[in-house]
Amino acid sequence: MLKKRIITSVIAIPLVIAILWFGYLGNSWFITAFVAAWGALAVLEFYRLLRPQKISPIYIIGVLWTIAFIVLQHPAITGHNVTVNGSNLPLVPLFVTTGFLLSLILVLARKEKYNAFPSLAWTWAGILYLGWLLGYAVSLYTAPDGRNWMFYALFCTFGSDTSAYFIGRSLGKHKATPTISPNKTWEGCLGGVLGSVVVSLLFLLPHPVSLSAHLNVWQAVVLGLLVSVFGQIGDLVESLFKRNVGAKDSGNVMPGHGGFLDRMDSILFAIVIVYFWMLFLG
Repeated sequence: MLKKRIITSVIAIPLVIAILWFGYLGNSWFITAFVAAWGALAVLEFYRLLRPQKISPIYIIGVLWTIAFIVLQHPAITGHNVTVNGSNLPLVPLFVTTGFLLSLILVLARKEKYNAFPSLAWTWAGILYLGWLLGYAVSLYTAPDGRNWMFYALFCTFGSDTSAYFIGRSLGKHKATPTISPNKTWEGCLGGVLGSVVVSLLFLLPHPVSLSAHLNVWQAVVLGLLVSVFGQIGDLVESLFKRNVGAKDSGNVMPGHGGFLDRMDSILFAIVIVYFWMLFLG
């Protein structure tokens, strides 16, 4: 397992760096398309995990509205309205309303009425979890110095995950969340915080993605801590979901790391935290 994790990381990390570095080309539409594609694949995994529970989400609504919520965060679209009979309708409320009404109609039209409303609820849980939250990746990346902030969010999360994994394996003795994630220990959690803070401080050094213009030492320590804590909360949220549906991983597309959904659990929460920090304090 460890060998597979390392091999996948060696391949994936340079690829992620290249995508983020060159994503600015073409007014960042490439990044928006990449995030939307990842969100669509992740929400499909999310829905497939529900099959053992005899719950059948509305796939077409889930995938299309996940993509829509992500694309709507692109700066070329954000804030635009639709004019109907002289009235301006903001796009996001319009998409929420139409999507929810279509979902109700499609649920009503199904021959199988069993689990109709759980299916509706899980359809929108996937949309909000993966479409709404992942949309912040587009908002973050397209903000001023957004590429640097995105590198920061991802690498602080990687630092947290890696430190938590190795310190937990070598020193972990006290279970942190035995009913949700039995392998998670307090030692690993603290190691994750340490790893994130160290990576955060590295972004104060002079290099192409430095954030020294936005963060001082204490801010870097606090934000690194927040990224790790909320990233680990995000990991627990997905672990709780998988435990509820009786799954170990959401997929096997990335050996040693699981599926598209597995690779987003902590990153989703971290991106949201970094975005709001950038917006109000950066």
